[in-house]
Amino acid sequence: MLNPKEIERCVEKKFPTFGINKKREISRLIFEIAKREKISLIKLLSEIKDKNYKKVKKFLVEKRFPNFKKIDNLKLYLPELEINPRFQFHPPDKFIFSPKNIYIEENIKEKYLAKRLITLFPKAKVIKIDSLKNYLKNKKFDIGNYNRRSENVFVVEENYDFYKNCPCTKGAISCGYNILNLGLGCVYECVYCYLQLYLKNSPGIILPANIEDFFRRFPQDFYKSTIFKYPRLGNGEFSDSLALDNITNWSLELIDFFRKKRKIFFEFKTKSKNIDNLLKTKPEKNIVISWSLNPPTVIDSLEFYTASLDERIFSAKVCAEYGYKIGFHLDPIIYYKNWENEYRELINLIFKNVPKREIVWISLGTLRFNPELKKVIENRFPENKILDEELFLDFDNKLRYHPNLRIMIYKKIYSWLRKESKDIPIYLCMENRDVWRAIYGSKWN
Repeated sequence: MLNPKEIERCVEKKFPTFGINKKREISRLIFEIAKREKISLIKLLSEIKDKNYKKVKKFLVEKRFPNFKKIDNLKLYLPELEINPRFQFHPPDKFIFSPKNIYIEENIKEKYLAKRLITLFPKAKVIKIDSLKNYLKNKKFDIGNYNRRSENVFVVEENYDFYKNCPCTKGAISCGYNILNLGLGCVYECVYCYLQLYLKNSPGIILPANIEDFFRRFPQDFYKSTIFKYPRLGNGEFSDSLALDNITNWSLELIDFFRKKRKIFFEFKTKSKNIDNLLKTKPEKNIVISWSLNPPTVIDSLEFYTASLDERIFSAKVCAEYGYKIGFHLDPIIYYKNWENEYRELINLIFKNVPKREIVWISLGTLRFNPELKKVIENRFPENKILDEELFLDFDNKLRYHPNLRIMIYKKIYSWLRKESKDIPIYLCMENRDVWRAIYGSKWN
């Protein structure tokens, strides 16, 4: 692993007249080039012949972004190098969810979920708190705490954030999704996950015990989309919908409630194979079980603890045969050397196993994330490969692949999907008008 401090010392020695910010940018570029190309710091520095800042930066930028040398209209993100080995995440060979501490708010200690967790995890320390808000007061958490979040479960009473519209990125075409905020925090470890930034100050996995209040607060109106006939609602935004379903049993109650709401699609979105509860109750056509999919190369290197691709596809097949409608999310699509062959095989696998008449939608979205997440990923997963690709600040100030690359990826995958089915709705997640038009033309569908 490259030592950022060593890079900074070498930059200071080689370019003593550069200001602080200029040295930071040069250090950042050198770090990323050396990491991606696996070349020594000494060799890379020897290639820099000039002492003029603009020329040095131009040389390094073109070396770092070789496929897009003309970047006049593209914004780079070159933050300060801040890597702390203490924050590195070391995934064990096998993960079993077994919290060490169960924090329970006093007023819900008699609720089903509180009692169930105590029964399922008898070795866990049970700690009564008056409220999560007061517990968190004056406490500070960092990435190191986030690495250990599965050790701590907080059973709480939710009083405010029951439902919300999907926080679609500014400037993107919205798909009109709605979110049921049931649970906060995920036990899976996906290298690209935005929750690492969103919840990096969170002490653990937060589970509301008062699911009946979510039903009582059910709104009459939802955000509607021009893409789908009926509103869509799901609970996989801030946690995986099914990863802990064998513990919470939420799916049984959710299906029982939403089977009566025929003019709303309710979606469970998951990367798990945890479908046992789904097979214990009667399915309905407005209940959609969706899987986020990626090729095995991506799952093995970027989606720790999740079900394999074969396990996800098999689970989808079982649910389809049982009577549920199925959705798939190819999101985030990761660009790498053999991406075309592997995503094409993934699509073959979908339609080989799941009847197309049971698939109600497929979404496509390439890798994108808030720039601040970059440093979190570098700290938690220093050997990651996704940050080695050419990422730019785009229309929503998120780091993304170049628009031309995204359009090429979407066009290929869209064409493969359309060869299999002309009818399944296929939409882009968090993409702007220009990209939509490049794929769909003026109709967008």
